[in-house]
Amino acid sequence: MPSQRKERRRTEHRNPASKNLDRMTAIEIVRLMNHEDRKVAAAVARVLPAIARAADAIVKAIRSGGRLIYVGAGSSGRMAVLDAAECPPTFGTSPLLVQALIAGGRPAVTGAVEGAEDSAENAQRDLRAKKLTRHDIVVGITASGTTPYVLAALQHARRLGAASVAITVNPRTPVARLAKILIATEVGPEVLTGSTRLKAGTAQKMVLNMLSTAAMARLGHVYENLMIDVKASNQKVSDRIVRILAEASGKSLSASEHALRQAGHNMRIALIMLKHGVDAQGAKKKLAAAKGNLHEALDK
Repeated sequence: MPSQRKERRRTEHRNPASKNLDRMTAIEIVRLMNHEDRKVAAAVARVLPAIARAADAIVKAIRSGGRLIYVGAGSSGRMAVLDAAECPPTFGTSPLLVQALIAGGRPAVTGAVEGAEDSAENAQRDLRAKKLTRHDIVVGITASGTTPYVLAALQHARRLGAASVAITVNPRTPVARLAKILIATEVGPEVLTGSTRLKAGTAQKMVLNMLSTAAMARLGHVYENLMIDVKASNQKVSDRIVRILAEASGKSLSASEHALRQAGHNMRIALIMLKHGVDAQGAKKKLAAAKGNLHEALDK
């Protein structure tokens, strides 16, 4: 497949601006990298409609009882693992709702696993272990657009009828033909030739930020622009929760802290208590009557 080899080389094109990288001073290198990084946001901006469609597809999948499953290899897989790991503490979701598969498994998160990204069989095995269904959505992340592990995962999703998204920097590659939604951020050649952890990786991080944040906001896991479902994992976050509650309710920190204790540290219940002047039991009834919809519970 000559076209596939050609497209693979696109992520290894040399950047004329950095041809003398080995002879540059530190300030010259970081200035050049900063200049190149400015191209990333512009590349992401060009594909915002596709990102929005992907976010809507994630919302649809989750509302139908499905899960969001990221799939990647190498630095792309690590980006996936990071975004999935941040969802439970940020949005209060179950760790099962947003998951990430990285080629080579857990050892690949902190180190290279030789040949892992080349195994199509492992991708199918990993998704079978997750018991993938047509209600789930699979997001494949591959800078080159040709990573066998990611391609096989998208093929598996397609066979089951599950929704699929591809995040890449190469639009005319096999991954584009497999995914229902293509997000292709054409960021141009890297400062360090072929090191897609740079601009390509930054673009991937920006897209994943948008997908998870937009989806969770649409699913009701934020109140206004506040993390209403954030989980207290340490003292810093516990203090932040009280401040969020005070900001959302317009009440004092002490009143917010008291309501939070009475609500069993459930921010939604505490906010209804503070807004409506009811006790925890009354707040729970309001939230139950609204079927968990916080805005609806506050409007009643």
